[in-house]
Amino acid sequence: MGQIVGAALVSHHPGLMQCEEFRVLQGAGADSDLIPGYARVRERIAAVRPDAIVIFDSHWFTTGYHLIDAGARYAGMYVSDEMPWYLHGVPYDYRGHPELALAVDGVARERGVRARAVQHPDLPRHYPTINVIKQMRLDAWPIVTVSSCQNCETHHFLQSGEVIGEAIRRSDLRVVMLASGALSHKFNGIDWKPNHPRIFHESNVSRPENVESDKRAIHALREGRHDRILADWDTDYRKRPWEAHGAHYLQMVGALGGAACRSAGVVLSDYENARGTGNVHIWFDTL
Repeated sequence: MGQIVGAALVSHHPGLMQCEEFRVLQGAGADSDLIPGYARVRERIAAVRPDAIVIFDSHWFTTGYHLIDAGARYAGMYVSDEMPWYLHGVPYDYRGHPELALAVDGVARERGVRARAVQHPDLPRHYPTINVIKQMRLDAWPIVTVSSCQNCETHHFLQSGEVIGEAIRRSDLRVVMLASGALSHKFNGIDWKPNHPRIFHESNVSRPENVESDKRAIHALREGRHDRILADWDTDYRKRPWEAHGAHYLQMVGALGGAACRSAGVVLSDYENARGTGNVHIWFDTL
């Protein structure tokens, strides 16, 4: 019987893909704590000895279906269509896990959930996947990427996660899940001036009320009270909104049991700003 042996909410913001010199300059003399935070998360991943890693990618937007990447291998040079002057020339080469992706497809069809596996070798990559693979050297494990279906409501994301969780349980795999994305995701304007010289400082997040909301969420996650997050989702977190309407987190927690999940979070980085958005790494023990 397969198991979800660990899970994490991780930041992927593009500033973390820049060189250390640039990051330290932006940080007023100190690097982002999300960088050593990646090493802390990787230690947790290695300790639970996964056979595969599932990444919920909050930039892979799909319409009509939750998609699960069933490719056998991906290799190339990443360039971002969002900011090609800033993110380009990033090599990647990693294995997929077609059997797991196809197993998710099978459970989805059985349950009538609109989730499908896709096997297109030229399918574009997105930096929520590429960045976390690069920063945590995740190419040591097979990777399955899951999309964020943009015409879904909260319960649809939870259903997608339930299907993924069931497919894992029916397998013989040990799987780690990574929800790659921010909490509150409201950008500062193009001509915005920082409130604090350290660009990563939380006072540079777009709105004070978003910082307050993010910290409420982090507190609940530390206590394993995912039920509180879900109970307040439509009145609080969806309104911020979280990145990709929270698709990354909701699918992850759906696989872990939804409101019944009590996996307590261990915060493995500072809470930081990235162009107005709230970012943090949080690990969840699941065994």
